[in-house]
Amino acid sequence: MNIKVLLTCCIAALLVSCSSSKQNLTYFENIDSLDTKIGSFPADYAVKIDVDDELAITINSTVPEATAPFNMPLSNTGTRTERTIQMSPTTLQSYIVDSNGDIFLPVIGKMHAAGLTTRQLGDAITAEVEKSVRNPHVRVQLLNFRVNVLGEVNKPGAIAVTKERYTILDAIADAQDLTNYGKRENILLIREEDGVATYHRLNLTDASLLTSPYFYLRQNDVIYVEPNKILTDNSKYNQYSGYKLSVISTVVSALSVIASLVIALTR
Repeated sequence: MNIKVLLTCCIAALLVSCSSSKQNLTYFENIDSLDTKIGSFPADYAVKIDVDDELAITINSTVPEATAPFNMPLSNTGTRTERTIQMSPTTLQSYIVDSNGDIFLPVIGKMHAAGLTTRQLGDAITAEVEKSVRNPHVRVQLLNFRVNVLGEVNKPGAIAVTKERYTILDAIADAQDLTNYGKRENILLIREEDGVATYHRLNLTDASLLTSPYFYLRQNDVIYVEPNKILTDNSKYNQYSGYKLSVISTVVSALSVIASLVIALTR
């Protein structure tokens, strides 16, 4: 009788598990109900430079000798805020944005960088170089653009980003997509804004995500994909089942010892 009850409970548990396994794995499920033109992508995708960012800055012109001094490493005393990176076929000068949001360039000196885009900083440097060099070309690159993708994805971890126009979909693709247990309608984005940690919720099943101000990612963003109810319930069930099995095993062992003692004493 006890065996029948146990089998009935197991079958019921399996049925409950199967019935709860139905979930929607579709991205942008409402896209067909919208106009073919959903709306404009957020216009401001350019990454803003922040404190502790690492920038690669190259300054060239049609006369390389004229701009060479602007690319020389600093040699003044004090804390060095630059390093040289060998990147074939050229050598890039790398500068760290200090706690005041500034960088120190050869010849030019201190320039404020925090809060600017790489293009804006490049334009500001160009204006300074143009005072002594004709038609300079300045390129500014952000070297430490990284985002972290955690939780229910197939490849969690840090992602080194090589372009500034980087979206939540790019991050998910680089993490090799969500697992079947990832909660698609409630993605957590953690971002530092003006020195304050903020969080935002993103819904991958809603096509309006494509026009969200958080569609484009910034350096040091953290994406966390929460487990859905199925995985959470399975985890609780497995823990409970493991506990019950442990108790049953202990009881069976105790009964076995008692039975052995009874048999030994009755002989």
